[in-house]
Amino acid sequence: MPFKIDLHTHSFFSGDGVSSPEENIASARAKGLDGFALTDHNTNDGVDYLRAKGLIREDGEPVDGFLIIPGVEVTTAEGHLLSIGASLPYLKGRPAREVCELIHERGGLAIPPHPYDLFRAGIRFSTLQNLSIDALEVFNAATTLRRYNSYAFKYAQMRGLPMTAGSDSHHHSAIGTAYTILNTEDFSLGGILAQIVKNNELNQQYLTPKDTMRKTWNNWMRLKRRRPATPPPVERVTGNGA
Repeated sequence: MPFKIDLHTHSFFSGDGVSSPEENIASARAKGLDGFALTDHNTNDGVDYLRAKGLIREDGEPVDGFLIIPGVEVTTAEGHLLSIGASLPYLKGRPAREVCELIHERGGLAIPPHPYDLFRAGIRFSTLQNLSIDALEVFNAATTLRRYNSYAFKYAQMRGLPMTAGSDSHHHSAIGTAYTILNTEDFSLGGILAQIVKNNELNQQYLTPKDTMRKTWNNWMRLKRRRPATPPPVERVTGNGA
């Protein structure tokens, strides 16, 4: 059974996001999505908020037919890296290799978003070659230049990587602009994660000019905000768990 999942979204917990998690859910449902991954920048606060509200279940099952996948977009030393299916401690500035290892320790998938995008901290080819990643975001609806998506697609083909698409939405109106269609009989966190690493269909559509301008403005505002200079020590865990 096909499920439409946007694997790259942000809420106002990101700092450069605008919409609340509830607004994101309402918009995604209205557009016919079956779920999305909440991948705020360097924080699990949005995921923790949704868990407290009962909108993310500990057992990984959907809530009222809608699945929210816990995630984080980590700003590693070499560029941005999505953790899909696993919450993480604060890791900003850590080496990408170390972040990949921690994602896998916690049962998640490591997926670089918008690689090659020179303006948005995409991880470069030389680093990708040495990373143990599970898939590659080959279509980002908010990419700076469309050719970057083409580069990512060709690299994923060359390496034989599973491919994903995401809206990279920072406003609820942009959710579902692009998404991944996951065909599985197990509509749960575990079932979706297992399907992501297989061949999937991608819905590919770019943000509207209005959404692109809104995202650019929010990014500039985020750059003006202070961030902690040094991340705290990483607590290593064993076993699986989101």
